[in-house]
Amino acid sequence: MPVSALTFSPVLLDYCKANVCGNYNKSWTCPPACESLEEQKQKILLYDKLFVFTTKHDLEDSFDYEGMTKGRESHALLTMEVKKRLPQALVYGAGSCPVCEDCSFPSPCPFPEKKIGSIEAAGIHVSDLSKAAGIAYNNGPNTVTFFSIIFCQKQTHLEEMDLPGAVLRPQGD
Repeated sequence: MPVSALTFSPVLLDYCKANVCGNYNKSWTCPPACESLEEQKQKILLYDKLFVFTTKHDLEDSFDYEGMTKGRESHALLTMEVKKRLPQALVYGAGSCPVCEDCSFPSPCPFPEKKIGSIEAAGIHVSDLSKAAGIAYNNGPNTVTFFSIIFCQKQTHLEEMDLPGAVLRPQGD
């Protein structure tokens, strides 16, 4: 989808400051260490298109925290594989950067070329993103869905990445 379809909201940063996810001031990709919302927005708007991908994970019940954690880890591995195959792409994922088990913050990031930004720290509402991309945000009871974004130029051919199990669908399908 075109990058111009994105909406940015500083409201998400209020959740960051309230440390809802527990990563505030603990990660290079989360506030206050990450670039400001405006700096991230300017960087993102340099790209023509974005590709949204999700993973859906079934849970035993709506309180299956272990299942949610395993789902997030699985999604993070896929997001890191995408970043590895598209090293020049700007990649944002669910929550803080998953590259290191423990972020080096406040010491310098040892792998800045592998860093994966946080969708939320960029001020992008995942629910709005899902609507714009035509992707389900909620996939039913006892499931959890994680989102990632690849920002790319027109010449990027995602279908050539050969990601096992990936199903590429044009927007609206």
